[in-house]
Amino acid sequence: MRHFHNPLYVSHGTTDEAEGLKQALSLARNNDSPLAILVVCPEFPSAFSDYQKTYEDSLIAQVEASIRSTKEAIKLEEGSVDISIELVSDKTPSTKIIQHVLQHGHDLLIKETEPRDGGGSGFKAIDMDLLRKCPCALWLCRAIEHSRQHIQVAVAIDPESSEQAAEDLSRRMLELSRSLADSCSGELHIISCWNYEFESFLRSSIWVKASDAEIAEAILDAQYEHRTALERLVKASGISGSHQIHHLRGRAEECIPAFAKDKKIDILVMGTVARTGIPGFVIGNTAENIVQKLSCSLMALKPQGFVSPVKAY
Repeated sequence: MRHFHNPLYVSHGTTDEAEGLKQALSLARNNDSPLAILVVCPEFPSAFSDYQKTYEDSLIAQVEASIRSTKEAIKLEEGSVDISIELVSDKTPSTKIIQHVLQHGHDLLIKETEPRDGGGSGFKAIDMDLLRKCPCALWLCRAIEHSRQHIQVAVAIDPESSEQAAEDLSRRMLELSRSLADSCSGELHIISCWNYEFESFLRSSIWVKASDAEIAEAILDAQYEHRTALERLVKASGISGSHQIHHLRGRAEECIPAFAKDKKIDILVMGTVARTGIPGFVIGNTAENIVQKLSCSLMALKPQGFVSPVKAY
């Protein structure tokens, strides 16, 4: 199933970005789509303007060399993916990237995560800015050490929002994650977190006289309603193939990163919108806490109709 027709890969052209290129070229091949590559670099010092072209040519040469070696590594036949390269320089790279997405109608942005000091989980400022403001799907890549047949894909779903846009987004996430899993190990992990927020209050408040049995029944009802809504959403998405539903009790910002680490998830699919968007899919608070604890690759989707605060021009 084709999901993306016009992907964009962002490179800095100064380091080995073979892992991101590997994922970008593989996706372009699987979607039978061209791959645009945008090399983003700092503005060159005006005092050395005579050397600017040499500098930019060296960045392009680095990217072309990485493309050649990556093609060999993934056994990509010559001519099977139409590749174009463009270079831009700016003081605010995330804004320039988003403007390029808007100007050229890209439906997927692929980028290696910015390296963190000492490694570790989470994302740095540029990547977080893209997560908040980029209008199209965003794939932030981390290194995957094993073969494609062993890559583990998971999707995090919130089935309880009353917003139709949230349900539509969840269906897209399920369809996309199913397609990704089919191109990898074949196994899809569906994660959803539930909790009964009033349990502590009911058990500790001197004003509430609920029995332990009543509280336990309320908790079971909440679990059942959440699980029923989740299964209904999965069924409505129409996905098939091998999948496991993981119905986790607890806070999403704790359970999802822990699950991803414990199950050695390689790619996590999540839904994100702006701060005033759909409840349960907000970048800020819960979702930001989740992504800052992730050490795997992240595929983030926006709902249909999301408008970036960044203007195309």
